[in-house]
Amino acid sequence: MKRFVLPVLLFVTASSAFTTYLSAQTPSPAPLETRQDALRSFFKDYWDAYLQHSPEFASTIGDLRFNDQITDYSVQASNDWLEAEQNDLMRLAAIDPTGFTDQEKTSRDLLLRKFAEDEEAAEFKEWEMPINQMGGIYTTYPDLVTQLSFNTVKDYDDWITRLRQIPKAFDQVMTNMSIGIDDQRVPPKYLLEKALDQVQQLAAQKPEDSPLAMPLKKFPASIPAAEQTRIHDEMLAVIAKRVLPAYQRLARFLQVTYIPAGREQPGIWALPDGAQYYKFLIHRGTTIDLSPDELHQIGLNEVKKDEAAMLPIAQKLGFKDLKTFNASLKTNPTLHPASAEALLAAYRSDLTPMQARLPQLFGHLPTATYQVVAVPDYLQKSAAPAYYEAGTADGKRPGRIFINTYNATSRNLYDVEVIAYHEGLPGHHLQISIAHELQGIPEFRRYDQYTGYTEGWGLYAEQLGKDVGFYQDPYSDYGRLEADMWRSIRLVVDTGVHSKHWTRQQMVDYFHDHTALDDATIEAEVDRYVAWPGQALAYKVGQLKILELRDKAKAALGAKFDIRSFHDQVLDAGALPLDVLSSRIDAWIASSK
Repeated sequence: MKRFVLPVLLFVTASSAFTTYLSAQTPSPAPLETRQDALRSFFKDYWDAYLQHSPEFASTIGDLRFNDQITDYSVQASNDWLEAEQNDLMRLAAIDPTGFTDQEKTSRDLLLRKFAEDEEAAEFKEWEMPINQMGGIYTTYPDLVTQLSFNTVKDYDDWITRLRQIPKAFDQVMTNMSIGIDDQRVPPKYLLEKALDQVQQLAAQKPEDSPLAMPLKKFPASIPAAEQTRIHDEMLAVIAKRVLPAYQRLARFLQVTYIPAGREQPGIWALPDGAQYYKFLIHRGTTIDLSPDELHQIGLNEVKKDEAAMLPIAQKLGFKDLKTFNASLKTNPTLHPASAEALLAAYRSDLTPMQARLPQLFGHLPTATYQVVAVPDYLQKSAAPAYYEAGTADGKRPGRIFINTYNATSRNLYDVEVIAYHEGLPGHHLQISIAHELQGIPEFRRYDQYTGYTEGWGLYAEQLGKDVGFYQDPYSDYGRLEADMWRSIRLVVDTGVHSKHWTRQQMVDYFHDHTALDDATIEAEVDRYVAWPGQALAYKVGQLKILELRDKAKAALGAKFDIRSFHDQVLDAGALPLDVLSSRIDAWIASSK
């Protein structure tokens, strides 16, 4: 799973206004060079505006121009941005693409898609439901501070300036949530209770123990002692007098006002326009046109296929069926780490040999490094078993593979290898780092993250470990198949709860019936699907598409097929909607012939 990314993009039909606008245009293209200059200028203007609109994101990618600013979360700001995008849509559509390179055409088309998608998303007022147990504004700034560099006095002063603005941002978000109550757009009550636990934990900390005070733990030697004292005192004073009271007010708002208004049903269908919204979320996440019923059936089929592959391993290890084998996994002490540090060490030991094999699979490798670290304490109870956070394109901050060490001794060791490949190498770290380091494409494309592509690649990367001879331990190989099963189950339970009106217990029971996943993982997973409708569908859909394209290329090219060239084609244009990726691979096959 990948955190902190640009909004996912999707191909949707342009608005009627856009269609009318295009049909009214009279072809009179300017000279090619003039139009290409206009396109590049537009991309630069858009990217600068986006970073100014999302200053926290700008900071995470190493752009320091807006380091003393935070997002305006008001309804007016949301409407202003949507209006700006509609104007941008018209401006970009007016640039005739005749004669453009393939990359220029792709960049133009992708941004037009984004503008059209944002217009459609606005109908569902997503800003009215900004908080759940997976995060929200209460985690934004504790997460952000871990991604910043503090090398100068200005870096510290910028952070203090940001901290001073947090109470206003919290007030804006609470206003949005109040509007959501009026519109009957609220998350499930039980998820909000979990979010309240996290908010209260952050609100109850001493200023010096708050993650927001992390920059004070170590000052660069270049900062004079007097400045260190001033910064220390100012930062703790702002946290104590402004930020922690804001967290306390948010906790009180959740407890007294928001949680009582939370909906009882876990499925998104319970919203006034829930069925329509879920279909939109499926499109946005997968970039493929599939109905909930079709996805549900694909999931059922994939579960059966995975179980058929898992049974021989269980029998080889002396068990007659999967149920008894799965039960044994929970009680086998050798399959569980002795400590949190042992769990982290297991991930590191699996990534090292994979890194040595990468030249067999890829012609183009990134230069970015990575770290394996523990999930922050305040997120552990609700976090996934692992997730990836990208580094900066300049290499100053490495990518980080976060491992959930909550209740570490109950975690499974047999799924460490497969998760390491998904989150690290050759999964998210490799794919995202390559995208960040690409040259010759607009900046926004280096940071696009289509979930179907990004998570599809992560799941596909798990299989690559098998392709190069890893998973030698039969338990790890079983873990690989169980991880695939896990993503197949997502198709069943996500559509189950959001389209077929399943209860949370039905989701939990389906997991227990088909996996040996520990209780902590299952509980966190089903709650994640409830909180993020449709997001988890993209993994399996994307994996199946990449495998389909690889099989297609192998069949067409025969002896000419080269796995490194195929992977380079998949990765060397950055993240793409799956239909655009399909066209790219088709063109590569044709040229390779």
